[in-house]
Amino acid sequence: MNIVHAELPGARVVDLCAGSGALGLEALSRGAAAAMFVDDSPRALRVLRANVDTLGAGARAHIVRADAVTYAAGLAAGDFDVAFADPPYDTPIAGALVARWRACPFAPLLGVEHDARTALGGGETRRYGDSAITFFRV
Repeated sequence: MNIVHAELPGARVVDLCAGSGALGLEALSRGAAAAMFVDDSPRALRVLRANVDTLGAGARAHIVRADAVTYAAGLAAGDFDVAFADPPYDTPIAGALVARWRACPFAPLLGVEHDARTALGGGETRRYGDSAITFFRV
């Protein structure tokens, strides 16, 4: 979040493959106006709802049960200000989300966490052990 902190105040954020909601909730704590959390796992959604309730983020947090790639396919350019994605590493979801973003940049900034051995190409990548985060900007 320190890398993107300047873009967060007042931002509309989407957290794709939200899981526990850590990325979107952190964005809210740093001044984002609203966060859309997208995940299709019933277990993850239960944890996410509990985290949103515990942190009192309800009014600014919106939760959608959907496949992240399908959800992203329905977005228009600029629907969000900042997008995050933390898909499971053993799936092609990261590449699919980047491809969708390249076809239609639904946010000026997309940050994707992925396996450090997987190159997403075309963005700025930071490596942290076995994980990496690649940032794409319009």
